[in-house]
Amino acid sequence: MTALLFLFMLINFADKVVVGLAAVPLTRDLGLTPEQFGDIGSAFFLLFAVSAIVVGFISNRVQTKHTLLVMAIIWSIVQFPMLGMVSLETLIVCRVILGAGEGPAGPVATHAIYKWFPDSLRGLPTAVIAQGSAFGVIIAVPLLNWIIGTYSWHWAFGALGIAGLAWTVLWLIFGREGTLVDRPVSTGGGNERVPYRYLLTCPTILAVCAAGFASYWGLALGLTWFTSYLVAGLGFSQKLGGNLTVLPWVFGALVVLTGGYVSQRLKRKGVSSRVCRGVLPCLTIVAGGCVLPFVGAMPTDGLKIAFLVFGSAIGSTIYVVLPMIISELTPHPQRAAMLAITTSVVTFAGILAPRIMGSMIQNAATPLAGYEQGYVILGVLLLAGGLIGLLFIRPEKDRERLAAHAVAGLPLQPARA
Repeated sequence: MTALLFLFMLINFADKVVVGLAAVPLTRDLGLTPEQFGDIGSAFFLLFAVSAIVVGFISNRVQTKHTLLVMAIIWSIVQFPMLGMVSLETLIVCRVILGAGEGPAGPVATHAIYKWFPDSLRGLPTAVIAQGSAFGVIIAVPLLNWIIGTYSWHWAFGALGIAGLAWTVLWLIFGREGTLVDRPVSTGGGNERVPYRYLLTCPTILAVCAAGFASYWGLALGLTWFTSYLVAGLGFSQKLGGNLTVLPWVFGALVVLTGGYVSQRLKRKGVSSRVCRGVLPCLTIVAGGCVLPFVGAMPTDGLKIAFLVFGSAIGSTIYVVLPMIISELTPHPQRAAMLAITTSVVTFAGILAPRIMGSMIQNAATPLAGYEQGYVILGVLLLAGGLIGLLFIRPEKDRERLAAHAVAGLPLQPARA
């Protein structure tokens, strides 16, 4: 199951990165301005959050194997219109639909894997699922870049549609539903719930969302603008710039796997969640925020790339600990919805970041100056988000507060097969 969900997230992020990878030839062929290309990047996230919340509530009662299957089918079908004559409007519509299909992917996949592992053993499987995103870029980028250079950017989209259909076949054959149910937030009973107003105003949950929002701003820029920065900003060739696109994801994969392992090991040794799931990742986010404002001051292209890769990826452990913190504080019957809601808050950065970067590039004295001003903004956001997390992520304290608001709920109807 972990392997299938890893592949699920791999295809998910390959779908996300293909637009950024094809940015220069796509922009040239369609005659787009930087702001229009930014709109394409933002379009993906337009229904991303709404869909995640809706499907999250559905997944509280419907087996995840069904919702995951429907999502994968949507991803696959929406890629094939890109094989024909494409206009800006067609591309935006297809990316909006794709975003709606992929919005629930992360929280639902996490909810599914948590049905197989108890809280103390979730660090590594969560990291593996999260690394589907990194490997979706690391593995797919060289292949997609080759397809773009050898054939066209149209066929890169088509290849992803075929990959999505292949995964749906595997899921139909091997997909299974886990049976593990988390203990309640208090000792009152297994069907208890906490009113959503208390969950949504919990300081720990708000703080981890702030840290995640800042980090996702950087991820959205990487998906949409990193290849363009290398090619249009620094003057690299499409082949070299496309292949270098894997660098933040390789570094991010190492950070996430290491951070997930360390967090889980500390948790099993009895270290508080505040330290292993709050202080540890938020310190790395702050470190990234301290580095990024200096990207433009670096004297060589190599140092610019190194600072950008380090600053944007060093805080990636937040993607592992965020769902674990939400799961730690949320009663099992409400977990899928809360994972979806918090993911939606975090990924709202994806709507803003590409559009704002496109506007800065278009209105700056030079495109390179626009990119680097955008990375200064990212650095400031990371500093703010990391500091908020350091101050307010206190899972143990907030778990006690939420337990006081827990109320017995009606027995849930069993999910239909």
